[in-house]
Amino acid sequence: MSKESRKFKVPDALANVYDFANTLDVRHFTHFGVEHPQGDEIAGARQLADWMQERGLGAEGGRVTPAMFETALRLREALRAYLQCDPAERRRNKDVLGALGEALAPFPLRVEARTGRGAILSAAREDALAGLSTIAIELHDATLVGTLDRLKMCASEECRRVFFDRSKPSTRRWCMSTLCGNRMKTRAYRERQREAK
Repeated sequence: MSKESRKFKVPDALANVYDFANTLDVRHFTHFGVEHPQGDEIAGARQLADWMQERGLGAEGGRVTPAMFETALRLREALRAYLQCDPAERRRNKDVLGALGEALAPFPLRVEARTGRGAILSAAREDALAGLSTIAIELHDATLVGTLDRLKMCASEECRRVFFDRSKPSTRRWCMSTLCGNRMKTRAYRERQREAK
């Protein structure tokens, strides 16, 4: 679990999905006169290996190859496209579901019987990317308990940050109403004022 996921009270059971989706920062806005810098925490194979190691997802001594890196980027892209959809649309959008299914295919899982815990899912991969199977496991588990619908992408085109919707009715649209929400509402108000003239 990262400082970011702790700060925004993302449940531990979804923290890796949240953190992985947010390794790409495409926010492009100015706040108090300061332009937000865009970035990619996993811009290369070495950064991906470091990111995984920091979260206890990296295989001991495993090297992330260029092909593995591309596999991880496809997973992140498909995950972000899935989270961008409204939760109800996610279950109907065949293109998004198909892309996510294809991106998850290289991360096979196996069922293991464990003493005192019953059956659990674990990675079937045994290479440097085995830890990313955790993303597949968290997606599966969150779908079963219904918490995946609360993981959303900010509706602001200037943001596109993934957030966990803690609101009771689960209807939040922005990662932060004080920033993205206010910006979008102010823009909509100004447009209405212009149209009224």
